[in-house]
Amino acid sequence: MTTANGRGRLIYGCMGLGGPWDGTSYGASEIDQAAAVIEAAQGIGIGLFDHADIYRSGKSEAVFGEVLARSQGLREKIQLQTKCGIRLGERGLETHYDLSREAILERVNQSLKRLQTDYVDVLLLHRPDPLMDPREVADAVGQLMAEGKVRQLGVSNMSGAQIAYLQDELETPIVANQLEMSLLHRDWLESTVLVNHAGGLEYSFPHGTLEHCMAKGVELQAYGSLAQGRYTGAKAEELSPAESATAGMLERLAGEKGTTPESVLLGWLMKHPARISPIVGTTNPARIKACADAASVAATMTRAQWYGLWVAARGINIP
Repeated sequence: MTTANGRGRLIYGCMGLGGPWDGTSYGASEIDQAAAVIEAAQGIGIGLFDHADIYRSGKSEAVFGEVLARSQGLREKIQLQTKCGIRLGERGLETHYDLSREAILERVNQSLKRLQTDYVDVLLLHRPDPLMDPREVADAVGQLMAEGKVRQLGVSNMSGAQIAYLQDELETPIVANQLEMSLLHRDWLESTVLVNHAGGLEYSFPHGTLEHCMAKGVELQAYGSLAQGRYTGAKAEELSPAESATAGMLERLAGEKGTTPESVLLGWLMKHPARISPIVGTTNPARIKACADAASVAATMTRAQWYGLWVAARGINIP
């Protein structure tokens, strides 16, 4: 799941495709938008496209499937992953989770139909389901793999302990864990250094999750990695002092390295030895292209530069 040098790789997140989240249908403009972002992503070397059955009420998968149908040979050039486990607006509930055997099989088959493909390279379980029976998950995943519909399994928003609990019942390894990780949302990082420190109580990220994933070779996929443009496009008056200082440092480093602030921001994530793979979710082709140098920035970023960005984002020094 990771690149040959052990670092992560860029992933394109398809949540922005397909039009509004409501029940309205998609049209030619949404399909054209999907085609444009796929082309831009491929242009900077992105080969994995991330979906979920709930994105845009299924329309993200559907417009992507339309592009696959009209682009001969495209499916063989890319990897697809999708997620299941969240149910929206069903059974009188706004949201609930469902990782039962029947739900996994139902949702994967629906995703394959929308994507107009016979298989996904990776299936992620979208969120922990307190009512989950790991044996049911193992049975459903085993069936999907035997049918050739799923090639690998991952999870999303799970702790190291939850991954280990599930893995005990599975015959296939869990290859990825998708979490919110960025220079702005740093719980994943702060929790690793604030052990035995009062400041650690401010962060809810389950300690040991990074270490578990690193030890077991689980790829960490970072959603929200561009921090919703907070450092690379927000108006100055909208920024806190720490955010303004961080944005300025990203600009300076980008100038020194002959690249973009977006590439520096993602390179900071990829510098971490946990093999973090940032997910790029913008639907702006120009901004996708601005991420092209992330891996090379990670390879050349110094320890002082990495810590400098972290301290700037914190607004206070590390302990």
